[in-house]
Amino acid sequence: MIDKTQFLEKKVAFHTLGCKLNFSETSTIARGLMEEGFSKVKFTDFADVYVLNTCSVTEIADKKCRQAINKAIKINPNAFIVVTGCFAQLKPQAISEMPGVDLVLGSNEKFKMADYLGDLQKKASGEIHAGKISTNKEFFPSYSMGDRTRTFLKVQDGCDYFCSYCTIPLARGKSRNANIKTTVDLAKKAAKEGAKEIILTGVNIGDFGKSTNETFFDLVKELDKVEEIQRFRISSIEPNLLSDDIIEFVAKSNKIMPHFHIPLQSGSNKVLALMKRKYNRELFAKRVEKIKSLLPNAFIGVDVIVGVRGETDTHFNEALEFIKSLEISQLHVFTYSERPNTKALTIEHIVPIEERKKRSQILHELSDKKTRFFYQQFEGQEEQVLFEGSENNGFMNGFTQNYLKVRIPYNEKLTNQITSVKLNKFNAEDMIYDAEVLIDYSSFELQV
Repeated sequence: MIDKTQFLEKKVAFHTLGCKLNFSETSTIARGLMEEGFSKVKFTDFADVYVLNTCSVTEIADKKCRQAINKAIKINPNAFIVVTGCFAQLKPQAISEMPGVDLVLGSNEKFKMADYLGDLQKKASGEIHAGKISTNKEFFPSYSMGDRTRTFLKVQDGCDYFCSYCTIPLARGKSRNANIKTTVDLAKKAAKEGAKEIILTGVNIGDFGKSTNETFFDLVKELDKVEEIQRFRISSIEPNLLSDDIIEFVAKSNKIMPHFHIPLQSGSNKVLALMKRKYNRELFAKRVEKIKSLLPNAFIGVDVIVGVRGETDTHFNEALEFIKSLEISQLHVFTYSERPNTKALTIEHIVPIEERKKRSQILHELSDKKTRFFYQQFEGQEEQVLFEGSENNGFMNGFTQNYLKVRIPYNEKLTNQITSVKLNKFNAEDMIYDAEVLIDYSSFELQV
């Protein structure tokens, strides 16, 4: 039995790599350790325990993990180092052998972190606790609070789609979720802690309900009834799971924001087939057309991977022309990197690294053009913005309903407030609108 009284007066710091889902889980882990007596400090501060929640989507994520470990050790060479998350689930032995690492926890074990910390004494090599994730059915609800104004609510975990390039199913297991009532109650709990906007997140959120005989559409309809929350956003959702019913409901809702994030991954049907994706580009185009027909001002972000095995010059150029034709707002461009134990490694055609970088640059430039065009349409308009609390060179930032980034002179009273503004001038270099507040905020009570 661990004497957890030893955790009193101990300091813990967290560093999160990767997706929004990881941020929600880190926040939940932090709350659990604080309940055990830890006090939370910044990762750049001196701490007794450093917790690194990792990603393993790309090779860069692996490198960032190693860099963060070294950074923590430099701050406090005697600190207890914990590494968890997807990278830890996939490569526990390799991480345990990294200098300074004391504890490696798998994707499920991280939620019971206090039980594995022991006496917090440094070890010669990292102790591993990483169970078999493929047979796991347990779901750990999570939400982020305190790290940023917008709250990430984990509604689903795992993935049953084994895309040829992806390791996520190996790191997170099968698709699973809590039921709708539990998820709605968690949203209400976040609201009581001050949340005004919640982003629904997961590995494959459109698959919500497979483990509880419910649907993601059912969840969206119930969350729309939560009076305590003013805004919901749907994070990345597969195009084959983004139904017309969901789009039509968002168009009528005052709470579900006109903001979609849809992974395309490739605009070539041949490459989509190599990737083992569950749709073709024609279906993707229909989804975009449906959104724009009902929500012409909606922001649509799109994920694309370049340089995957099998992507010839012809395939890339075909994809480029298709993406140009889409009425979308932004591209999230990822350069393919080979991941162990993925089926993509059996594809013979390999795109040279320099060619991958070239294709990435082309799509980044296209993304900038599309984002500028989208932003410029709203100059002079009145919008509702939820402002975040951090100060940046005398300004504070926020986002409109359709995800335009806005800044105004810093005023602490507007933190976590939804405020009417006029969009005055679009700064194309920073991709942000300078705006003026249209209401008298002098009477606002300070939000804590």
